[in-house]
Amino acid sequence: MAEKMNVESFNLDHTKVAAPYVRLTGVTTGMSGDKVYKYDIRFKQPNKEHMDMPGLHSIEHLMAENIRNHMENVLDIGPMGCQTGFYLQILNNDSYDDVTSALENTLKDVLNADEVPACNEVQCGWAANHSLEGAKTIAEDMLAKKDEWNQVFAE
Repeated sequence: MAEKMNVESFNLDHTKVAAPYVRLTGVTTGMSGDKVYKYDIRFKQPNKEHMDMPGLHSIEHLMAENIRNHMENVLDIGPMGCQTGFYLQILNNDSYDDVTSALENTLKDVLNADEVPACNEVQCGWAANHSLEGAKTIAEDMLAKKDEWNQVFAE
């Protein structure tokens, strides 16, 4: 086995997971007792498929804007560099059901969107690199496998 690394996901055997899934990757407790819960929301099977950049970029904007309508204390939701998923960080809420419910509702918002929020040169660093249609396809694919979100590893 490889040496344990500092980054949690580097210690995960990506050949044994079965995307899509939603998994708690860790909890960090602050000096005042607040807890940050970090989730791996995996949309695509590692090393087999990935989200294309325009679709990923657009679903990032849509989820970042909309998930906060369905869940309080969202600190951040950001894409993985491997283009297979997102990390979600929330404060003081350890409910897996709250996370998956907020994700489901957020993905439904993506399907109903008429435009990508903040898709302009003032609010985005690469405004020309977006695809609302791509974001909707990614959301459809993830929602179609909602019943699998709680199973991280292949059987």
